Amino acid sequence: MDVSRRTVIAGTAAGAVAAGTFSALGPAPAAATSDGYLVGCGRADMTGAIAGQGMMGYSDTEQVTQGLRQRCWARAYVIVDASTGERVVFVNADIACIFQSHHMGLMPRLRKRFGGLYAERNVNLNATHNHNSCGGTAWDFAYSIAAFGFKKNSYEAEVDGLFRAIVAAHDNLAPGTVSIGRGELHNASRNRSRGAFDLNPKADRAHFPNAIDPQVTVLRLRQGGNDIGAITWFPTHGTSLTDANRLISADNKGYASYLWEQDQPGVIASFPQTNAGDMTPNLNLIKMRPSGPTDDHTRNCEIIGRRQYDAGRAAYSRSTPMGRGGVDAVIRYVDMSAVRVSGDFTPDGRPAATTPAMFGASAAATSTEDNTRSQLAFLQEGAKNPLVHRFGATSEPSIAPWIRDMQSPKLILVPLGLLPPSPWVPHVVPLQIMRIGQLVLVAVPAEMTIVAGLRLRKVVADAMRVAVDDVLIQGYSNAYTQYVTTPEEYDAQQYEGGETMYGRYTLPAYLQEFDALGSALRSGRDLGRGPAPLDKSGFQPDLLPPVPSDRPVAGHRFGDVLTPPRAAYRTGRTVTVRFVGAHPNNDFHTGGTYLDVQRADGPEWVTVADDNDWSTTLRWARPGGSTDTSVITVEWTIPDDAAGRYRIRYHGDWRAASGKLTPFTGTTRTFVVR
Repeated sequence: MDVSRRTVIAGTAAGAVAAGTFSALGPAPAAATSDGYLVGCGRADMTGAIAGQGMMGYSDTEQVTQGLRQRCWARAYVIVDASTGERVVFVNADIACIFQSHHMGLMPRLRKRFGGLYAERNVNLNATHNHNSCGGTAWDFAYSIAAFGFKKNSYEAEVDGLFRAIVAAHDNLAPGTVSIGRGELHNASRNRSRGAFDLNPKADRAHFPNAIDPQVTVLRLRQGGNDIGAITWFPTHGTSLTDANRLISADNKGYASYLWEQDQPGVIASFPQTNAGDMTPNLNLIKMRPSGPTDDHTRNCEIIGRRQYDAGRAAYSRSTPMGRGGVDAVIRYVDMSAVRVSGDFTPDGRPAATTPAMFGASAAATSTEDNTRSQLAFLQEGAKNPLVHRFGATSEPSIAPWIRDMQSPKLILVPLGLLPPSPWVPHVVPLQIMRIGQLVLVAVPAEMTIVAGLRLRKVVADAMRVAVDDVLIQGYSNAYTQYVTTPEEYDAQQYEGGETMYGRYTLPAYLQEFDALGSALRSGRDLGRGPAPLDKSGFQPDLLPPVPSDRPVAGHRFGDVLTPPRAAYRTGRTVTVRFVGAHPNNDFHTGGTYLDVQRADGPEWVTVADDNDWSTTLRWARPGGSTDTSVITVEWTIPDDAAGRYRIRYHGDWRAASGKLTPFTGTTRTFVVR
């Protein structure tokens, strides 16, 4: 008999609402909570394809999935003002980006399940920005091309995970409290574009003495005296594992969540980004040799993740009740390619404008502190207009002079906003402000540098008449349009400036639009939805051929053990076993596992680790250049306290030519750990 260690994290609490109607909730009893909130948390598996599909983050066509280090999760938090029924939903996803495809694909599902209870206005979707999740899930060619097109299977897994996490959080609603904690973390990030940062005015730089944003902000959610949720904001990129990684993983922030949820069962813990645009976890800042604090990328992921976890737990333990209650939110779509910017928001006081999206040469040069290789090695960060002749051209691309002016000094490499059949990146995007008690989240569909984030926080704080420390940039929200720098940073044309799509005045445009949005939220004025975003779901080709049916390794059956474990191991060692497998994408094992590590407990086998544990990895390969056979390698690094008798199981599903799937399990012989 098998006994699983995996338990349900978020169960239904007394008084929770299982149905999806507003009227079913009603207000909580006045004595139920001093804060007057209903709170609920939920988590759902959103892991997509772990084999043979491109990954998202580095846009590197050679970074193709070869297995799994850790599953990717959507973590959702629903907070309701019990006195008014007003509510917000905050979702943090272990993926590189929330694309407009996710946002537009999720909303109809929420409407079908909940009516108007959860909609664009009060739902925030954001990503940890790990660079190790599935690619091909955007409807924008600029982001799907490295995965060789749209991957419907991974897209549906991600949208479904977002939806199920929200449903779980809704079903978990019960009277509770929300408190806030603060701290600082100084050894989990460095500024990878210090030269650009130093171009900012002295007052901006003085706010960040070490050219990093050390702010840690935590929300603590409780029901009846029990902790159920933790949200820890801190800006650092999800690039600890680097572009050399080929295993699906949630990187340093996913590892931080894993530590918290292991150490405090029953708490759903997320680590969202803020203004992380120029913040790298690779502390050594060595070009094309990302590293720090060690030269081991896996170890670095653990260290940077643990430092965030420790800082989050410290702030969590110091949390205090909010100085203000209630929740609120507002959203408006803006065409970021065509914003006329008032001189009130530009550095020189002159009116300006944004332009259709333009991709710069310095962006193609990559962020050298986070990459082991560059696909266009002849390009360098800082490339500006005079260097166009390096391409062998005698003139710049045929782009309108006014666009060149607003994009100057960027060397335009690809006019993404002008390419057929529609812009290759979004132009009409959602801008959102969400308030949870005294905390204000400025939801930006991009990654902002720390100074750009500071300026936007100040504008929103002034518009809403709140303290700037109570305003956070929630980056990577609801859509993705790459970077936002200050105009001064833009002039340096480092990687971030090259990826500031709408030109030099992108940040001033955001300042202007969020100033209006913040004022509207404070006054209760309705600005309207704005222009409709472009639905590109109708033309999303997958450029790769279908995966062929499975065939076992010659002379074997599916599940056979090719490399058995040794008879005995010592703790701290790694067990490596190989199985005759099938293509993992036949079934993602959502909410389940591809592998079990089991310990003998009398006559029973108890699962002590699965494919979500940091101690395990699963690798997939085609042996000998085969196109239809699979070998699965499972590794387990033995914990220090793991003495006993063990076995490892692999769960696969082979697909016949007819399309029929047949599940199977391979089991190793037993081995002893001393």
